[in-house]
Amino acid sequence: MPSRVVSGLSCSDQTRGEFNMVSPMDTSRAFVKDVKRLVVKVGTAVVTRGDGRLALGRLGALCEQIKELNSQGYEVILVSSGAVGLGRQRLRYRRLINSSFADLQKPQVELDGKACAAVGQNSLMALYDTLFSELDVTSAQLLVTDNDFRDKDFRTQLSETVKSLLSLRVIPVFNENDAVSTRKAPYEDSSGIFWDNDSLAALLALELKADLLVLLSDVEGLYSGPPSDPQSKLIHTYIKERHQSEITFGDKSRVGRGGMTAKVKAAVNAAYAGIPVVITSGYSDENIIKVLQGERIGTLFHQDAHLLDPVNEIGVRDMALSARESSRRLQAISSKERKQILLDIADALEANGNLINAENEADIAVAEQCGYDKSLISRLALKPGKILSLTNSIRVLANMEDPIGHVLKRTKLADGLVLEKTSCPLGVLLIVFESRPDSLVQIAALAIRSGNGLLLKGGKEARRSNAILHKIITEAIPESVGGGLIGLVTSRDEIPDLLKLDEVIDLVIPRGSNKLVSHIKASTKIPVLGHADGICHVYVDKSADMDMAKNIVLDAKVDYPAACNAMETLLVHQDLVSGGLNELIDKLHSEGVTLYGGPRATSLLSIPEACSFHYEYNSMACTIEIVDDVHAAIDHIHKHGSAHTDCIITEDHEAAEVFLRHVDSAAVFHNASTRFCDGARFGLGAEVGISTSRIHARGPVGVEGLLTTRWILKGHGQVVDGDKGVVYTHEDVNMES
Repeated sequence: MPSRVVSGLSCSDQTRGEFNMVSPMDTSRAFVKDVKRLVVKVGTAVVTRGDGRLALGRLGALCEQIKELNSQGYEVILVSSGAVGLGRQRLRYRRLINSSFADLQKPQVELDGKACAAVGQNSLMALYDTLFSELDVTSAQLLVTDNDFRDKDFRTQLSETVKSLLSLRVIPVFNENDAVSTRKAPYEDSSGIFWDNDSLAALLALELKADLLVLLSDVEGLYSGPPSDPQSKLIHTYIKERHQSEITFGDKSRVGRGGMTAKVKAAVNAAYAGIPVVITSGYSDENIIKVLQGERIGTLFHQDAHLLDPVNEIGVRDMALSARESSRRLQAISSKERKQILLDIADALEANGNLINAENEADIAVAEQCGYDKSLISRLALKPGKILSLTNSIRVLANMEDPIGHVLKRTKLADGLVLEKTSCPLGVLLIVFESRPDSLVQIAALAIRSGNGLLLKGGKEARRSNAILHKIITEAIPESVGGGLIGLVTSRDEIPDLLKLDEVIDLVIPRGSNKLVSHIKASTKIPVLGHADGICHVYVDKSADMDMAKNIVLDAKVDYPAACNAMETLLVHQDLVSGGLNELIDKLHSEGVTLYGGPRATSLLSIPEACSFHYEYNSMACTIEIVDDVHAAIDHIHKHGSAHTDCIITEDHEAAEVFLRHVDSAAVFHNASTRFCDGARFGLGAEVGISTSRIHARGPVGVEGLLTTRWILKGHGQVVDGDKGVVYTHEDVNMES
């Protein structure tokens, strides 16, 4: 197989001169520049007209394209249907002219399919021979049956014969030999090694080591609905995880065996075995040539389709609807089955660790080349051991008590009338996140555990990492639930449309900069959960154990400076200015932390003044300010903080209690690093983010934060009827009963 070119990101978010073509090439079709050997399958609907007669014009144009490719050095193998249709048309005509008027009044017996194949094959090959001869091209006929491929020697000889023919610039023309096939129902049976000419073409592409398979149809490609429907859109790139449960196929071809259903099945099998496939129209004069020039025509099937195409073909609304439908199927399966999905995902991530790291390293290389901030690159990197850490978290989630359908409260309203308040999924979540590809894994696992559908929009800097993680995760989700459960939105242009879907999407959780969160809040009617900034404070009280203080301050700042729970401001009691403060400063300096000061600290410590107290460095820098006491520290936090995570270090329990009671943040700590504010460390398994909102969920948002409630009432035929005869008791019922 030739090397595959996967379009990655450049600084301008476009591919930069990877190939030289006279005409522009779509980046998702870049692989065609390496194609030398291709298999072209022409369907019956292309070979024949609507009345069953030969479509000479289309066949002539097809042969001219193949002649052109042959002269350019391409090795073209043709698989042609149409023999049965042609034979049937000829035999019907022959029966008509040989029948008396009385014979024609009798019920007409259906013609034997194998006889039609024998007669039609002769006509079909005679036609190809004539057309190719006119173009000074030689063709050869190769008839095969399903059973032939069970013989290893046959397959070896077939490859040798084709190799010899191609070296002589001869066009091999394949067809299934229906005339002698042992298949009992040649037009219905779908068992065996191949079962129609579409699957034969896919088999030959693999067997003969082709670089491309082109399946010619009577329509432009695969559509999101019936091709005749103006609302249907052509799917330029088939993404199995997204499309397999969303496409409804119509009737099969008017003359062939399987129509588009058979083509898609054959294309998926070939593509995921490593042979790219394009389904396109055989009615156009130059579509095969256009495919090889890299034009974006027809529907592409490729094992790296999720990386190749940046466009959401079906549209974000349909993606959201698919996520909702799949979430309902997820809720319908057993708790044990939902648990197994998570365990399968964990296994799949571990098994593909090297591939994930390779894609992540490619993202990092582009980010470094583009000169992105070091803090962004730090968040982008999947550090050694990260995959194992993520899979451990997923297994923790899998082994948690099932949160769906949990009875939270049971009340006896009246005799024989019991009301239950139960937990249930929110529905469809939209998570917009920047930089961190590990977020995708955590969020997906939490969505599955909580029974929610999910739409993910990651930053372009993590495009390849997100794509491979999404592919691995969705492939581990069973078809009974559907890959549409988790949709990956890859185009920034889709975000405005997503934010308008308040009737489909139930909650938006942005994870990123203040600018991102503020923009989303201002652009949607959908409830938004999250935090804009992580301005986390550590206050060192006058009674603090200074050894403890040094350890906590260093950990809060240095352990992971790019994290939202890292310390950004250090507040120090004024009594420590002549004592422990210097030790803290020396320790921070020794670790390479750049210090900025508030008005008091700048004057006392001779350090640069901070541009603002409300500033998130996300790097090895922080602000220091001197405060009078614990109350002044609390006032400073309320004035300049972001209500994320704040900590007091003190041995004075009264001061600690004042701090813990009065600081109005999502997480408030005593003698512990702010870095503990994390879903996994809190025992939640993972988190979709840390919320500073005061509605619905606050702090690290795990499974419980992705649930809502519903009421279930169980009665015995009661009606309200003005409440006549209903004696309300509203008794709490013991949950264990």
